[in-house]
Amino acid sequence: MKFRYHFQKVVDLKSNEKTQAEWMLSTAIGKLQTEEEHLIQLLNDRNNLVGIIQSATENTASVNSLQEMQRYVHHLDECISRKNNDVKHAQVNVQRNQTFLNGKMVDEKVWLGARDKAKIKFQQDMLLREQNDLDEMATVRFAAKAGRAN
Repeated sequence: MKFRYHFQKVVDLKSNEKTQAEWMLSTAIGKLQTEEEHLIQLLNDRNNLVGIIQSATENTASVNSLQEMQRYVHHLDECISRKNNDVKHAQVNVQRNQTFLNGKMVDEKVWLGARDKAKIKFQQDMLLREQNDLDEMATVRFAAKAGRAN
């Protein structure tokens, strides 16, 4: 007789939910990395532009071009501020997905533990049945020998 767990579909569901939570976390981490890379690019662009402005002031650049570059630095500062907010939101999303995944992992572990306990009980019951069958066979043989001996 083979072990069949009556709640196997629940175990499968919990496993699938955990897998889905892993995918969601992976997606959130990818989004966070993308946002951080974009922020780094904006910071590098700003630093490069500040360096260009400094060298332009040393080389007597026109006031209009300096003002235009300064406006662009201001624009980059605004972009950096927005991107910092995006990074914070992405970090919160990663944390939320990690918490969700932890919950799904606990659910799966509980159901797997219940299945394992049921399997152990099934195996113990099977061993007990086999032992009872062997005991019964031995009793029948003993009774048959005792009956022939009389």
